[in-house]
Amino acid sequence: MTRHQMNAKISGSKVLVVEDDQAFAKMLIQEIQDHEFTTRWAGSGEEALTLIKEWAPDLVVSDLRLPGMDGLGLLENTRRELVNSGPDFLIITAFGSISRAVEALKAGAEDFLTKPLDLDHFMLTVTRILKNRCLRQEINRIKDFLDQDVFRGMIGQSKAMRTLFDQISRVAMADGPVLILGESGTGKELVARAIHDENRNRKGSFLAVNCAGIPEHLLESEFFGHKAGAFSGADKSRRGLCAEADGGTLFLDEVSEMPLFLQAKLLRMLQDGKIRPVGADKEEQVNVRTVAATHQDLENEVKLGNFRQDLFFRLETFTLRVPPLRERGDDLEILAARLLHRFSFQTNKNIQGFDDRTLKILKQYPFPGNVRELKNAIERAVTFCDGRVILPEHLPARIRESSPLNNLHSENTVSCVVQGHENLPTLSQAEKHYIRHVLHRVGGNKRRAAAVLGICRRTLYRKLEQF
Repeated sequence: MTRHQMNAKISGSKVLVVEDDQAFAKMLIQEIQDHEFTTRWAGSGEEALTLIKEWAPDLVVSDLRLPGMDGLGLLENTRRELVNSGPDFLIITAFGSISRAVEALKAGAEDFLTKPLDLDHFMLTVTRILKNRCLRQEINRIKDFLDQDVFRGMIGQSKAMRTLFDQISRVAMADGPVLILGESGTGKELVARAIHDENRNRKGSFLAVNCAGIPEHLLESEFFGHKAGAFSGADKSRRGLCAEADGGTLFLDEVSEMPLFLQAKLLRMLQDGKIRPVGADKEEQVNVRTVAATHQDLENEVKLGNFRQDLFFRLETFTLRVPPLRERGDDLEILAARLLHRFSFQTNKNIQGFDDRTLKILKQYPFPGNVRELKNAIERAVTFCDGRVILPEHLPARIRESSPLNNLHSENTVSCVVQGHENLPTLSQAEKHYIRHVLHRVGGNKRRAAAVLGICRRTLYRKLEQF
């Protein structure tokens, strides 16, 4: 957040001055108002406590010595009655009461100042406390945003995803193999990791292997290990993935790509937990939870003779289906917003959201590549966006051009045909359309738009309010 943004955020913050000396209180209030903060005054702790509950100030500037309830008592009562929503406190005290001011710090005050006050230092302290409060609120807002609708790193509030989350929690507590089905890019590995993480009895590692990414002649050694001298180049013994995952989870991505000879050995491990390293004389016992995933139709692969039927029956003990993005309703908007926040932060940009047309295009696009494709699209959009909002032209061409909106007349069209006659716009309508067109071309940057239009920013803001 830039200094300008921070100053704009705290402008108008509410400050309650609690002081029984009216002349001193008036001086503080005038100084605070000069810095564009809103103020109120209370002459006692009891009056201040009522105002805090009703007015909800952001900061309380309180003298420590007050008639009746003193400043420390006001602070303690406020903290007790407004546990998570109370204001910040700045305590003012005479030099001889510093020990009491330290007590106030321990009770939760942000700072204290001693009389006589240096007004410049006083306002610097007030501003610093309000900025720190604003930063805390922003951090909490972001944290709440990032925590909502998240299950083990997966995001979603649609019925399909809530069902999946429930299935993961149930399946995780069993020990049988799991088969995860879903299109490419739906997040099958995230589901596998969630199954591993949800099972607290699994203390071993989570190992993932892409069955299509290992050369066939190395597969058996990669999975089951080998003994020294088992084949040319095997200078020393090596543990395989199954042994490395002992006590944990082995994730087999694209299991349909596994050759038939290896499928038989995998079935043996699933049935009795035994493996035989290449070149070994005896089998070894392992305790491995196997989670397999594929985007292929395994039943059809069985019919074609590409996948063992007995292995398929063993793997499908627990079958989970990860829904494609097009079946997840409003999850697309949630995911897009989170990805926008992530990439904006990484690129140090202050992009606030999506243009309405951009959201419509994203919602209408089928996303055959699912979440992975959405992630890549948002990353590209953030990279090419120089304004505050993501516009359609920031999206990849294939997404932009697939939308029906691309074939419609632009809302910036100055005239339209009604019953065969040209319906000319009014001057106000033409001005509105042209201003929108310029804002669109400069990425929503109002300073640049005002320069192009030849008007000052204040005039542009006024016209936008009229529209």
